[in-house]
Amino acid sequence: MKYVYENRGTCSRQTIIELEGDVIKSCQIVGGCNGNTKGICKLVTGMKADDVIERCKGITCGFKPTSCPDQLAKALLAAKEAQEK
Repeated sequence: MKYVYENRGTCSRQTIIELEGDVIKSCQIVGGCNGNTKGICKLVTGMKADDVIERCKGITCGFKPTSCPDQLAKALLAAKEAQEK
């Protein structure tokens, strides 16, 4: 299942993920720090969504209350919820 999440509070604009069951098949973060967001996506591809949520949820960026990894966790939670419907 492909899911597009509109990021809030970060330089990145969207997180696009594809789940196969509970495993992340692909990930793309649009905008943000190009090298960092590509690296995050490479690292999480093939991982279970719950493991990524646990590791990334609550990470901040500078003085911002969120970050690209935190938005990825929120996108995964939303995708899992949509998948259950």
